[in-house]
Amino acid sequence: MGGVAEKLRGAKVVDLIGLGLVALVVIWLVINFVKDPSQFIEVALIGLTNGMIFGLVALGYTLVYGILQLINFAHGDVFALSGLVASTVIVSWLGLDTGASVFAIIGGLLVTFAFIMTVFALFNATIERIAYRPLRNAPRLSPLITAVGMSFIVNNIGLAIYGVNYKTVPNFIPRTDLITIGNVSYSWSKASVLIITIPLLFVLSYFVRETKQGKAMRAVSQDTEASAMMGIDVNRTISVTFLIAGGLAGAAGIIYLLQFNMRYDTGFELGLIAFTAAVLGGIGNLTGAVVGALCIGFIQAFNEGLPWLAPGSDWTRSLVFGILILVLVFRPEGILGEQTPEGA
Repeated sequence: MGGVAEKLRGAKVVDLIGLGLVALVVIWLVINFVKDPSQFIEVALIGLTNGMIFGLVALGYTLVYGILQLINFAHGDVFALSGLVASTVIVSWLGLDTGASVFAIIGGLLVTFAFIMTVFALFNATIERIAYRPLRNAPRLSPLITAVGMSFIVNNIGLAIYGVNYKTVPNFIPRTDLITIGNVSYSWSKASVLIITIPLLFVLSYFVRETKQGKAMRAVSQDTEASAMMGIDVNRTISVTFLIAGGLAGAAGIIYLLQFNMRYDTGFELGLIAFTAAVLGGIGNLTGAVVGALCIGFIQAFNEGLPWLAPGSDWTRSLVFGILILVLVFRPEGILGEQTPEGA
């Protein structure tokens, strides 16, 4: 009984520390909002935009982890390589520039999305077939090390083909304001991220919840052996999961390219941020991945854009990975995750 009581007291202390940290952040945000509401809202909109991009990448991590209990470290590098290939498709193959007609630009971007998402869905599934499937019954450390190795391989493919220089595409989407309310504005370029990402999230949610293959994915994530006994093709289901994750990485790569510059190692840092988002939201939980990504997007934007006592961009990485450590200490299951025997 004494040991149980001690454990309960320790849990309460940990919870109080966590709540105290959250309270300090909330107070800091409120003070910044009171000082300059317009700047606060503009920074929050930037956080929303970046968070949606992080969310697409984080979903790839959480899909694979939910099925295989594997952190696919190569996922961020697949994202980066997809963006680099997209730059070749847009600039070299299709020859799109800002002088093209609106219909040509929209058509070219749709072709690019279809091509890149298909190619990198197959690329990701190939990685699973070659690198992970042979290790399905191996000790858990083996596929983890293999995932790290695949990350370096994909990273170096990007380096070998595209070199160390950043790749970019013309500003097809206007930087003019879509909405202006008082001193707060939101540009078409940022809104395009939401216009593309939100439908993708709804389609993914429908697929996982309503389709036969989506239900098979949910079943395999709960119990692989029982799913096989019920007639579900586990290998096929896992391949479909990697296909979807690769397609999402491809979409995120194009969206990121349309907003920023990219090079071979862009996926390393952004992949770690997306992984942190997946852990924050509850890895294995699709809604949690998006919620975690939005939280990370807001944290990054507030840290770099708020005027009062914000540490600044030099501290962004430290804050993001500090949050990862705090989540693992105070709430290992994440915001929306459920406590499992491993994390209990």
